[in-house]
Amino acid sequence: MKHYEKLLELGCFSRNDIVAMLGNDDTAGSMLREYQRKGFIERVRRDLYAVISIETKQPVPSRYQIGSSIFPDAVVSHHGAFELYGYANQVFYDVYISTASRFPDFQYNGISYHRIAPKPSMDVIHVNGVSVTGLEQTVVDSIADFEKITGLEEVLRCIALLPSLNEEKLIQILEQRRNGFLWQKCGYILEEMNDGLGLSTEFFQICQEHIAGSKRALMKSSAVPLVWHRKWDLYVPQSLREFTDKGAGLNDEKI
Repeated sequence: MKHYEKLLELGCFSRNDIVAMLGNDDTAGSMLREYQRKGFIERVRRDLYAVISIETKQPVPSRYQIGSSIFPDAVVSHHGAFELYGYANQVFYDVYISTASRFPDFQYNGISYHRIAPKPSMDVIHVNGVSVTGLEQTVVDSIADFEKITGLEEVLRCIALLPSLNEEKLIQILEQRRNGFLWQKCGYILEEMNDGLGLSTEFFQICQEHIAGSKRALMKSSAVPLVWHRKWDLYVPQSLREFTDKGAGLNDEKI
């Protein structure tokens, strides 16, 4: 158990980390087997281990530390990033990891880990040892992928908790994505949710200048009727705050 304190500092680690610590591959293998047998560590997935608390018998690293340790370029993104920042309406049992390395979904300690392809030139910061997308990157990614991950309602709830956003960063991220539809979606949603976010009229003008040239629907399917929003060239719910009301369909009513 003499190496336990060093492992606590790591939280998550690979076999190579143990080899580097002990200086011998065979010794590292023996230690891993012994510590797993004694319950000091657990195997999370191939070549990734977590330290177990002697007091609580639970993993010491958080789900976010585990997720960002899967690969060197692994970054916690989307709803998990909102959770880490403290701007999530609820904590999910799914963590999405942006990484260029492919891995199959897996579960550990009741949490499901999913891979999502990284976006161009992602803004990444480090919070308490976790690689996580910056706040503006998280907002853009969540709006882009809401139909695949959390759903629009949860994204809106997270955005409603934000104290402010840096519009220069938002523009930089959107320019890197080169997606007119994403400019539309972000412009519309952030304008509707702009109370307290501090985004300027100029920001929304820039979004309008980049929108796609054809009518689009904000979402592929909806439980509410969608109406035409002239400014953003989008079919959208009559009210974002009420879009979960029952109903379906598209119409040409303008707002």
